[in-house]
Amino acid sequence: MLTEAPQLPQGWQAELQLRFARDGEKTALVERRHFGPLRVQRPFHPEGPGVCHVYLLHPPGGLVSGDTLEIRACVEAGAHALLTTPAAAKLYRSRPAAGPARQAQRFEVQDSGVLEWLPQETIAFRGARAELATQVSLSAAARFIGWDIVCLGRPAAGERFDVGALSPSIELTRAGRIVYVERGQYAGGQPVLDAAWGLGGQPVSGSLLCAAPAARGCVEIARAALAERLGDSARAAVSGWDDLLVARYLGPSAEEARGVFSAIWSAIRPKVLGLPASVPRIWHT
Repeated sequence: MLTEAPQLPQGWQAELQLRFARDGEKTALVERRHFGPLRVQRPFHPEGPGVCHVYLLHPPGGLVSGDTLEIRACVEAGAHALLTTPAAAKLYRSRPAAGPARQAQRFEVQDSGVLEWLPQETIAFRGARAELATQVSLSAAARFIGWDIVCLGRPAAGERFDVGALSPSIELTRAGRIVYVERGQYAGGQPVLDAAWGLGGQPVSGSLLCAAPAARGCVEIARAALAERLGDSARAAVSGWDDLLVARYLGPSAEEARGVFSAIWSAIRPKVLGLPASVPRIWHT
């Protein structure tokens, strides 16, 4: 009598949990737990002891059907962490019978803590099916600057996202109250990709969020940085309300989107965080 082979889980399952705490004048990475192919490089302090820079590493380089990545980071009171990635994240073509790939970032920032989340873009290859979620939970006096950039297809290779499905989302809460929610549903070949009320035929979209008491006062500073970068182009815009600044990009190039957001971040960081921009060295390698 034949027995059925055991059902193995599909895809890589990976988790990373980080915790940053203030130790005198220094921000230290005091907890680092991982499961599966998700790591961090050794933390370092190029701006001095108060800001801890960490590079997140995913050795496989991309996600396929059934893969799940979950990143959790907690920044305790008074600590300051900057997280980035050395390369673009890739979502590869899905297998027809497998489930979607999933990636989630869940961040908690406690009072007087600061988190900067500055990843490279995510590229969804033709035929990819994936769910992306970023959740940021801020205490009353916490500060946050972060962005997400998504590229549908590979424009430089002439590849359109005419097959596949992508569901990205961003949620930001302050003291338990939702202050910003963004959700997308993009299916290959659907009108939303080309219609004027959707993506207008542009493959790259992105959002930059800055949540801090001084954020709204930085709107004009951010707009000036945007104008210097793009002139009078309508591919990006900046708005603000309460203690939130939001910049949006919709255009042809992930490189341009990164350049726009980096310019805005560099312009507003001194006012929001009291520090000049310190560009992660990994961006230049």
